[in-house]
Amino acid sequence: MLKIILPTIMLLPTALLSPPKFLWTNTTLYSLLIAALSLQWLIPTYYPYKFLSNWTGIDQISSPLLVLSCWLLPLMIMASQNHLQQEPMQRKRIFISTLVAVQPFILLAFSTTELALFYISFEATLIPTLILITRWGNQPERLSAGIYLLFYTLVSSLPLLITIMHLYVKIGTLHLPTLQLTHPTLSTSWTGMLSGLALLMAFMVKAPLYGLHLWLPKAHVEAPIAGSMLLAALLLKLGGYGIMRVTLFMGPLSNLLHYPFLTLALWGALMTSSICLRQTDLKSLIAYSSVSHMGLVIAAGMIQTHWSFSGAMILMISHGLTSSMLFCLANTNYERTHSRILLLTRGLQPLLPLMATWWLLANLTNMALPPTTNLMAELTIMITLFNWSAFTIILTGIATLLTASYTLFMLLMTQRGSIPSHITSMQNSTTREHLLMTLHIIPMFLLILKPELISGIPS
Repeated sequence: MLKIILPTIMLLPTALLSPPKFLWTNTTLYSLLIAALSLQWLIPTYYPYKFLSNWTGIDQISSPLLVLSCWLLPLMIMASQNHLQQEPMQRKRIFISTLVAVQPFILLAFSTTELALFYISFEATLIPTLILITRWGNQPERLSAGIYLLFYTLVSSLPLLITIMHLYVKIGTLHLPTLQLTHPTLSTSWTGMLSGLALLMAFMVKAPLYGLHLWLPKAHVEAPIAGSMLLAALLLKLGGYGIMRVTLFMGPLSNLLHYPFLTLALWGALMTSSICLRQTDLKSLIAYSSVSHMGLVIAAGMIQTHWSFSGAMILMISHGLTSSMLFCLANTNYERTHSRILLLTRGLQPLLPLMATWWLLANLTNMALPPTTNLMAELTIMITLFNWSAFTIILTGIATLLTASYTLFMLLMTQRGSIPSHITSMQNSTTREHLLMTLHIIPMFLLILKPELISGIPS
């Protein structure tokens, strides 16, 4: 574990001390090297924990998410090159350092075996994200987006800290493998109910559950491209991962806690998909689509069966890659037309024909076309929900129908139709952008061949 975390931390001096000519080259190559090293975590073992140390350990649930977070760092650095071109050298260095600073915390949050350390790193990821949004966003509204993000997260995570302390007083340990062996401590009393609610609430806001999701579209719209990729691909997964971790040792929860979360998650998947059909703003549309996908993950995490956890894992990984790619594509449009409004950036296929191919691929994976892992995950989750209660098929069915329709709507609006009259010239797409899209889509295609790697089932 340390052989990844230490090089990641050493990226900071690399970013701050590299000669100006080699700044991007050094940081990108170095982080790609770390990403390549992190692939060893995917090696299947028979042990429940790999690479176990006092504080960190990697099991089947955390290894795919860890590899994903290492993989996305070089992609975020590559995606940010263009919009930082005009900035002075010092600011470029600070920007890369901010990106790198999130990384150790995310790695710790996904790999820790101690609940207290998990809480600390879960909260610490907030600070660099906040800096990214409020300093490097495009519009002045980024300040209100930052305040939304800060207060939603803080209000929900203070009860989590109190409940973690309460658990420690009651059990005497916060070590996750030990907690899974102890008898369920949260009883059916009011205290147990409230502690269960407090444990889940922080992750529900992070995931985000429909109703607690209002910070997400704001933050996505105002964030720079690296901030959007970080939010969509990694920070939302922290919520899903936390739900899967916490529900495991809470024991069988009372239905009073399950039902509201399940209904809100499924209803939210339906509602946010229909909101997507009315969006005018491209980044906002992609942000709402991640709310609907994470709704399925929350629902799967709530019913706590092997199948549902496996489906939630696959969906989190494939959604991380897909939505990150969609944000990159939206950003390439934004850098050329300086507008996120769908009406003003339509008909780009004749101008950027190769980009249209990437748009098509990203949208097809987003709407869960077979044989992608997105389809496997959604089918797994729908089957487990149907097994739990037959009525859920109505909600999930309509949600998938709406997902397909808003994805096609996004594809047709951006690529087809007549070119608006105000677009007179358009820069060509660069090799860097194509490489960025390729590095997003190659893992997607390779995972189709071997989805066991990310399914969270002990192999």
